Amino acid sequence: MFLTNKPVGDATDALRSAAGQVMRIEDTTLGDGDRFVVRFRGRLVMDSVEAYAIVAEKFRALGYTTLFRKEGEIDAVIALPGTINPPPSKVWVNYLMFALTLLSVLITGGITGYQGDLPSDLGGWVVVILSGWPFVLSMLGILLTHELGHYFAARYHKVAVTLPYFIPLPLISPFGTMGAFIQLKAPPTNKRVLLDIGIAGPLAGFVVAVPVLIYGLMTSAPVRSITPGGMFEGNSILYVLLKYAVFGKLLPEPASFGELPPLLYMLRFYLLGIPRPTAGVDVYLNQVAWAGWGGLLVTGLNLIPAGQLDGGHALYVLVGAKARRLIPFILTVLVGLGFFWSGWFIWAALIYFLGRTHAEPLDQITELDPARKALAALALILFLLVITPIPLS
Repeated sequence: MFLTNKPVGDATDALRSAAGQVMRIEDTTLGDGDRFVVRFRGRLVMDSVEAYAIVAEKFRALGYTTLFRKEGEIDAVIALPGTINPPPSKVWVNYLMFALTLLSVLITGGITGYQGDLPSDLGGWVVVILSGWPFVLSMLGILLTHELGHYFAARYHKVAVTLPYFIPLPLISPFGTMGAFIQLKAPPTNKRVLLDIGIAGPLAGFVVAVPVLIYGLMTSAPVRSITPGGMFEGNSILYVLLKYAVFGKLLPEPASFGELPPLLYMLRFYLLGIPRPTAGVDVYLNQVAWAGWGGLLVTGLNLIPAGQLDGGHALYVLVGAKARRLIPFILTVLVGLGFFWSGWFIWAALIYFLGRTHAEPLDQITELDPARKALAALALILFLLVITPIPLS
């Protein structure tokens, strides 16, 4: 936690007076001045959200930061030395990275969506690159909506936050980007705020990705024979259902199911990407459909219920520290899937090193209200609908 302007002198009496406005104080513990200055324990006499707002304002005026904690059945109000003063952002970095990502996505979309042999002259290459504009509008529209969902939710709750940082990655990434992220410059106030900020991104991106994908599927080339050696995009439950709604069949459709029942054959392919249906028919995605599929993929990855990911926030606010118990199971599944798509090894490593901690709200007494509990549960259900076990094969 970034604390500045640490106070000088003893303000214990003033802090006690402020805490006493919202709780019946039963005992007081003086700290060492570094970890905390003073802790008051007792029972809050009003709603915790209102109580935190009152105490936080008074503590801040004295030069302290307020923590609300639960110690068994006892409420604790803790004063930390110093106040949170987020440093100013260098917004030119955000604009530069967005511009580079726009160019990166344009190049990738133009090259991957171009039909025919690539040109050998500069003018031809300009035409090829500019032809990627439908992919740019679709892909960056989804990603930007996702990140602005986080951003405006944070601003609504008055939590300091950066503008989105976009990550350009031309040609190496199938989307021309590694996505984007925002950075909170101060801890969230409570679990409700943490959930709102975390879930706003994937929900906003999902709302845009689904119609983009449906339009892309409807305007893609009709189902036709599979080209040998081609790449297959992975399948989530929702993606399978949308393809079925548009084309009236499970895709890709192999020429033969061998000795397996068709449903078992397709289930194995959807979960593990094997066997590759190198004969049969499939839909060939245009730029818009490819961006829509990528939008679902991004939503699923962000909703993995672990650590600092959006899904990790949803699980944490529901079950608290118990969420860490799920990490070994998630890592085992990802490592197992990594033998079928190597990208999961990277995700397993990220979650192992970065996903074992959670954003700690300042007020941990305030619990989720019923509507937010339902929203958090919805996020985890959405994860099951859009996660793609084998993204590419």
